[in-house]
Amino acid sequence: MAMIGKVKRMYFREKKSVREIVRLTSLSRTTVRKWLKTPVLEEPRYRRSDEAGKLTGN
Repeated sequence: MAMIGKVKRMYFREKKSVREIVRLTSLSRTTVRKWLKTPVLEEPRYRRSDEAGKLTGN
């Protein structure tokens, strides 16, 4: 969450280019562009699998 805020601040307030943000943060260009497109600061959600793990009971 903090990194998304930093990227948006660099782009909108500090007027840095996507290329410069990529260089400073070591993120990919596609990630930076995707984060800049999101209208609200949302933490990325990851899908969880419904499968049982290896350590669950037999």
